[in-house]
Amino acid sequence: MLHTCKMCGGILELQDKAKIVTCKYCGTRQTIPCPDSERIAGLYEKADGYRRALEFDKALALYEEILNEDSSDAECYWLALLCEFGIEYVEENGGEKRIPTINRMQPVSVLDNANYKAALQYATEEQAAIYKAEAEEINGIQKGILEISKNEEPFDIFICYKEGDGQGRRTLDSVLATDIYELLTNEGYKVFFSRVTLDDKFGVAYEPYIYAALQSSKVMIAVGTKREHYDAVWVRNEWSRYLSVIKSGAKKVLIPAYKDMDPYELPEEFKHLQAINLGELGYQQDLVRGIRRIIEPAFQQEEKVATDPLMQRVVLFLEDKKWDEAEQAADKILREIPGHIKAETAKLMIAMHISGNGDFGAWALRPPETPILDILGKGSEAEVKELREYLLEKLPEEPEKLYNACIEKYESAQCSEELFPCVEVLRSLKGYRDSKKLWSQVRERAEDLRKREQEKYNEIMSLASSNIASDVETALRLMKESSSPLIKAKDISRCEDHLKMIHGAAVIQRMMWILLGVTILVSILFSVFVLLD
Repeated sequence: MLHTCKMCGGILELQDKAKIVTCKYCGTRQTIPCPDSERIAGLYEKADGYRRALEFDKALALYEEILNEDSSDAECYWLALLCEFGIEYVEENGGEKRIPTINRMQPVSVLDNANYKAALQYATEEQAAIYKAEAEEINGIQKGILEISKNEEPFDIFICYKEGDGQGRRTLDSVLATDIYELLTNEGYKVFFSRVTLDDKFGVAYEPYIYAALQSSKVMIAVGTKREHYDAVWVRNEWSRYLSVIKSGAKKVLIPAYKDMDPYELPEEFKHLQAINLGELGYQQDLVRGIRRIIEPAFQQEEKVATDPLMQRVVLFLEDKKWDEAEQAADKILREIPGHIKAETAKLMIAMHISGNGDFGAWALRPPETPILDILGKGSEAEVKELREYLLEKLPEEPEKLYNACIEKYESAQCSEELFPCVEVLRSLKGYRDSKKLWSQVRERAEDLRKREQEKYNEIMSLASSNIASDVETALRLMKESSSPLIKAKDISRCEDHLKMIHGAAVIQRMMWILLGVTILVSILFSVFVLLD
């Protein structure tokens, strides 16, 4: 068996049947395994490879397999402990010495860990001394993590995803996770999203903050577009730890959220979980509805937006029967906050050309006692929902106008969100004429438009993440020209900032070339003068 240093990975030089050795590369005195068969030696080597690659779950499974055959192997218990805590040895201040870092923080002290106690039970006196010294060091780090994490505010939701593709670009997973983060934040939830939450934590260890968020979050959303992204080291590290917390009895829920992949490709550990397809029309509403069953947000977004100037403009446009302007304003709200109940209700009123209580007669409906625009502008979320359900479920006895409006919208729609109200309205017509067939056609077209919008959005965002100025300029132009609901003001702002950074770097590079040219010219002139002398 080839023995490698647990800390630096260097090859160890062993004496006969030694259980303790000092690495000549990093100087660490350490214990080593002593397998009694080639098969066990092979398991150790394979597990060591996984552990060094930070694939701790896979390594731990192999160590447990070894312990099933030999339950008195002290070193195997110790290595299993290292995997439980995700111990990685890193260089200290650029020197040769390696120190442990914790990537899988546990709430129970390492000194009380079952594997640690078993390692001491079966260890020689010399082995036990090394285990105790290392455990004390890990325990000190553990206390530091707990000290930081206990001061962190609790989160409602943890978004787990793969940020980079390994070539310096964002993944589609990251883009989808950003959309989910903005959706849930606007709904009033406190969301842990590493791209944002850890943005100001440069130069410090992330583990205390990740640990605190994993412990406090009641829901984890695991976003992925490829199986290998779910299996990426740090992604698996997060969701596997969360599942472990659930298995220990915590009342938490993990929601796999996938796109562009078969649900059967999801990790085996997700098979018993209810997943959500991010490629389906209306997934935002389904996601929010599902999360609301688990946890209520700290505030109701609809109450917050009720006084928003944009919603007030929608009400004013409706009052003046300016249907197009009202629809544009409502669409703008829905682009920022998909599923916004007041904006959706306004879209339904626009489709029915209802701007006041007097318009209900055209639909053979009795108007509510409170003026409808007061409900829309100042009413509570419950009141607006009741109004919307009334419009959808009880209308209409004479639906011809609404049916024709849906046909007109179906033929003229340029983006998927224009068709959302039609889907709802046609469902409410319950068999009027061929509304069922039209509903199917509208839904299919909406999904097709949504798919095209997403493909175009992905193409634009790929260009925007480039480090080539012309690509970013093209992305910026396409963003400004696009009417896609997926393009948000934040995307344009980030793209503009990225372009400024590229141009700034180009200016610096040109200045350096000019300076280099001047330096060479001066050097040549100096050489000429010396020769002339």
